[in-house]
Amino acid sequence: MAIDILMPALSPTMEKGTLARWLVKEGDAVAPGDIIAEIETDKATMEVEASDEGRVGKLLVAEGTEDIPVGTRIAVLLEEGEDESALEEAALQPAAPPEPAPTKTTENALEKTTSPAAEKP
Repeated sequence: MAIDILMPALSPTMEKGTLARWLVKEGDAVAPGDIIAEIETDKATMEVEASDEGRVGKLLVAEGTEDIPVGTRIAVLLEEGEDESALEEAALQPAAPPEPAPTKTTENALEKTTSPAAEKP
């Protein structure tokens, strides 16, 4: 089954980024840890590593594309033995939803649940 490569969240506050440059091309073999792309955020340019082994089947986002939301499908890897027909099947599948960003706990959200002490007679 084809493997989606999604726009990563490179920081807890990152919501979107720019695909600065692909370091692979369609048909290239990749292994976990291989650097496949450079992503720019408002603070830095970071390298993105492959997390799975496979062959780059399709690059879905062009270099230089800005404001790509975290969790957007940017490429598809084909597993060993898969051919381009797996790309058609992958295109029909919705991308996995992005993991929700961690929420900040505020003091207002932490209300006391104890009752006040009873008054003395």
